[in-house]
Amino acid sequence: MLKVEDWAEIRRLHRAEGVPIKEIARRLGVARNTVRAALHSDRPPKYERAPRGSLADTFEPQIRALLQQWPRMPAPVIAERIGWPYSSAPLRKRLAVIRPEYVGIDPVDRVTYEPGEIAQCDLWFPETKVQVGAGQERVLPVLVMTLGFSRFMSAVMIPSRQAGDILSGMWSLISGIGRVPKTLVWDRESAIGGTGKVSAPAAAFAGTLATQIKLAPPRDPEYKGMVERANQYLETSFLPGRNFAFPADFNHQLGDWLVGANARTVRSIQGRPVDLLERDRASMVPLPPVDPPIGLNHRIRLGRDYYVRVDTGDYSVDPQAIGRFVDVTASPDTVTVFCDGQLVARHERSWAKQTVVTDPAHAATAHRMRQALALDREKRQAATRHHADGHAVALRALPDYDALFGVDFDPVSTRASNE
Repeated sequence: MLKVEDWAEIRRLHRAEGVPIKEIARRLGVARNTVRAALHSDRPPKYERAPRGSLADTFEPQIRALLQQWPRMPAPVIAERIGWPYSSAPLRKRLAVIRPEYVGIDPVDRVTYEPGEIAQCDLWFPETKVQVGAGQERVLPVLVMTLGFSRFMSAVMIPSRQAGDILSGMWSLISGIGRVPKTLVWDRESAIGGTGKVSAPAAAFAGTLATQIKLAPPRDPEYKGMVERANQYLETSFLPGRNFAFPADFNHQLGDWLVGANARTVRSIQGRPVDLLERDRASMVPLPPVDPPIGLNHRIRLGRDYYVRVDTGDYSVDPQAIGRFVDVTASPDTVTVFCDGQLVARHERSWAKQTVVTDPAHAATAHRMRQALALDREKRQAATRHHADGHAVALRALPDYDALFGVDFDPVSTRASNE
């Protein structure tokens, strides 16, 4: 085959210098027909290898029959059904070519967001475990939020993926921005919209903020691709080589790292998120005058075991509230308990599993109450006389006999009636 450099030299000699075909063939040592072919070709010669057959050629009719009925059948299952005797590489290569004919192709559009229009939210689960106390290490969720226009990222570690904790994290991030995006995009996280409909706690949160929560279609991570890329960026650029003493240390390191991350130039917007943030904020909704409903909240009647459960931990309550209804509220930082509007417990929240948190004052009160009850029992036992045969005979107060026989010996009432 004629080389590209020889083709170029033939055309130069003949067209620029007027060298005859016979002389060009002699100088370059090629046939005159080769020279003629080069002069008639307007494009350089290109080597094209003749296509070879594939091991999958003979199996293609069977493959197509299966894809016709089950377009998404996995390659290992297809190999089993057709009796594929070779390695999986040729089969997968052929499937990559013909499967789109049956599944269809889903093109992705480029979307442009207006300032203040949207924020994408997601939970990221970093593999690095964090010390949470009680000798425990846990993999905890991190709530990540990315603004659509400025690409500004914010994130915070939260104690669980329950609705109250997720909403607390969202309120923390939105408060940090200082304004509310007009739309919050979520996937179908169970606490936000696992049924395909926005949950009641999430709807109450959105209503207070005068925004809307929009759920992504099922199994479509590309719908919120910005925050998915942010998760990947955190995974590859923030996490490696770091250790965390406790959740607050994680959030402190993450906050410092995000300052630099938001100051980098993002190619898709040809700018830095921190520089575009103010323009993004200007088109957002103002923060509400009252805080939205967040945190874990429930109401129970306090039992003799004067503890309430939050997540998987138990927290003590003033035993004087035993038998009465108490309202329990838990933020990521604190657990508070109220009874008839009075504070009866306040604890720092533990992120460890199956922990028991006891206020020494509550334990001391319970001890005094037990002592008082024991003393009262002793007094009642001392007020008991015994019959001659030894059995106990209870002593009744004299007013009991008055009430029994209908006699009123109240001197005040008697004097009043005489007058």
